[in-house]
Amino acid sequence: MEAAARADAVRQRAAALTWLVLDVDGTLTDGHIYIGPTGEAMKAFSVRDGFGLTLLREAGFKLAIITARRSAIVELRAAELRFDAVIQGAHDKRAALLKLCGEHSVQPQQVGFVGDDWPDLPAMLSAGFAAAVADAVDEVRGRAHWVSTLPAGRGAVRELAEFILDCRGELKTLLARRLTAAGAGQTS
Repeated sequence: MEAAARADAVRQRAAALTWLVLDVDGTLTDGHIYIGPTGEAMKAFSVRDGFGLTLLREAGFKLAIITARRSAIVELRAAELRFDAVIQGAHDKRAALLKLCGEHSVQPQQVGFVGDDWPDLPAMLSAGFAAAVADAVDEVRGRAHWVSTLPAGRGAVRELAEFILDCRGELKTLLARRLTAAGAGQTS
């Protein structure tokens, strides 16, 4: 019974969210950073994760990035997915999260934070819902309300998006809307 009560409490936390804030390296990407001889960097982002974030936006969510690194690549990806806020160079992610909440008049309990490593812990523990990717370090997974089954950069964020939308009772509605728009519900 105790496990069921915990699972229900986690679902209630997820259902109360209006914002999702994500770390980048090791959360939205697999954590690899490719740096060439002239300093160019490349990161790989999952299109499935991107679509999961698109579904959250369709459901009215606000999206933000808080990352310690600075990268033009992150700006491009965030613009493509229409993120509401991008905070780079944030070495104190908790302070950045609380500042974001203040600037957008949102309570920390309405914010989910997704991370993978120790620098993410202060923000995760200040948010109303803490999520971790499957390949996050033990200390992060152990403190998260929810942990993906998929690794970072390989569908973990999509899995989280579907979990949140399911907790809010919106997942089936979004799928039905897509099927209707595609004419999939029609037979000849």
